[in-house]
Amino acid sequence: MEFLLIPICLFLVFGNGANDNFKGFATVWGSETLSYRRALLLATIATAAGSLLSLSLAGGLAEQFSGKGLLPQAIVTAPSFLMSVGIGAALTVIIATRAGLPISTTHALIGGLIGAGWAASPGEVQYAKLWNTFLLPLLFSPVVAALLGFLAYRLLRLRPAAQDCACILPPQPQLVPVTNIPMSSIAAPRLVIAEDAVCDAAQPAARFSIARGLDRLHIGSAGLICFARAVNDTPKLAALLIAAHMLHAQVSILLIAVVMAIGGLMFARRVAETMSRRVTRMDHTQGVAANLITALLVLGASKLGLPVSTTHVSVGSIAGVGAGGHTLNWKTLRNVLLSWIATLPMAAAIAWIALKTL
Repeated sequence: MEFLLIPICLFLVFGNGANDNFKGFATVWGSETLSYRRALLLATIATAAGSLLSLSLAGGLAEQFSGKGLLPQAIVTAPSFLMSVGIGAALTVIIATRAGLPISTTHALIGGLIGAGWAASPGEVQYAKLWNTFLLPLLFSPVVAALLGFLAYRLLRLRPAAQDCACILPPQPQLVPVTNIPMSSIAAPRLVIAEDAVCDAAQPAARFSIARGLDRLHIGSAGLICFARAVNDTPKLAALLIAAHMLHAQVSILLIAVVMAIGGLMFARRVAETMSRRVTRMDHTQGVAANLITALLVLGASKLGLPVSTTHVSVGSIAGVGAGGHTLNWKTLRNVLLSWIATLPMAAAIAWIALKTL
């Protein structure tokens, strides 16, 4: 039966890619900065890069998601336990993906660990570690992201949209009297932010468009989110294989990177439409604000070994900037929040049934 653990884990990885890979570029497509295909390609490249580098950047997460400390070692290393966790998380993620709901694979894995733990030995589950290590970061991260997204959008909106041209004016000679003898000096170049017509009249030495600069920053931040998400998620998924001593860590990471990329390329569209078009109508400013907040929070959490969900952080920041711009679709947000609430008990129930069956 142990040989089934590898395909079960890879099925979970495939579902993770389908549900999560595009999330960093949701604001890019939503604001029509890039087409869906170009955004998906860049998301896949950034995700694969994050997966391959995850061992050196976030190795501590693999140990946490092996169940060590949450349950006795003899339970968490049993193949039947690990398969049950994988089945519970995988089916939950696949069902949500088919429904177009962006849920957290992290949340589903925690539900699988709890359900399998209850089925194996209910009295052995360490609830204090469960709360402090897993649930607190998951509960607070979307709230923090929403608040920061709201504030970031308000700050970026302070710049008048019409003043899109940043130009550098050439230095002008000035007369400076020194001991009653006029002498000329060269002033430093000046940076001016104004409308295009003002820059045209000033004949600047150099100029660039702030909107195009924000677009490049937007795309770069989207790639950073996909990279950070893969860094944070890959060790969690690899933990199931590493804990069972089925594959070497490097081989596990390589397999996960490939299968995760394939899952995103094939089935990312439904979740992408929910996050890009239905939660809020996004402009360029909203997209940049949401992405920068998401990237900073997820990368920081990965470095600290905190198992936050990129889904929760990304949706939280998108909702925050949507609320700041008064474009938030509360009905869609409610449905997403309900799917988050259902993720853990659903994964736990499936894992419990799986372990009892096995």
